[in-house]
Amino acid sequence: MSTLASAGEAVFRPVRTGNAFEETVERLLQAIRLGVAGPGERLPAERDLAARLGVSRVTLREAIRALAAAGYVESRRGRYGGTFVTEVLPPVGGGRPREELAAGLEDVLTLRRVLETGAAEAAARRELTAADREHLRVALEEAGTTDPAEYRRRDSRLHLAIAEATASGLLTSAVADVRIRVNELLDAIPLLDTNIEHSHAQHRRVVARILVGDPAGARRAMAEHLDGTAALLRGFLS
Repeated sequence: MSTLASAGEAVFRPVRTGNAFEETVERLLQAIRLGVAGPGERLPAERDLAARLGVSRVTLREAIRALAAAGYVESRRGRYGGTFVTEVLPPVGGGRPREELAAGLEDVLTLRRVLETGAAEAAARRELTAADREHLRVALEEAGTTDPAEYRRRDSRLHLAIAEATASGLLTSAVADVRIRVNELLDAIPLLDTNIEHSHAQHRRVVARILVGDPAGARRAMAEHLDGTAALLRGFLS
């Protein structure tokens, strides 16, 4: 068995979450970062790779297109074509060492998960006022922007609106603080169109669960949303 094949068994394993696109991107980036598929090398054939990851070929193609747009892979046609890792990988975080960016990644992700799933649950438990509900709806609508330049800001505002719906000033401040740290990490990775589409759908589910007063559902929906972002951050930065 070749080195690529044997090492790939550990990386190209079935995805486990509801964020198939994001985790597929993470797995492909892991393979590239770990040298399972080094610069200039070809990734396994699409049919084989989709089967090993346990995702549809449509999802795999979306992930490959996203990585191609970000400069990590390129597609070649012809008899010896396929998807190849680029010879020179793009810098991460504007040239900052990846180790520096990744050092506190898990700490930030852990804190964010505790705070934001808790905020979604607490907001759903509370009897919201008409003003609270309108604030959430407006923030959700604004977060649905297709303008990449506005996406991060409006996404942040929605997450803060959810925290504000808890009526806890301390929790809202804590979510704001961790969001600053998260945005520093997000600014170091590319915006992927498919992930933005997924985020919009997940945002709608989170807000819907809050508005109907479903604490457990709101927590689950927020956890799924955060897991998708975490997968991309780990893939690009770890």
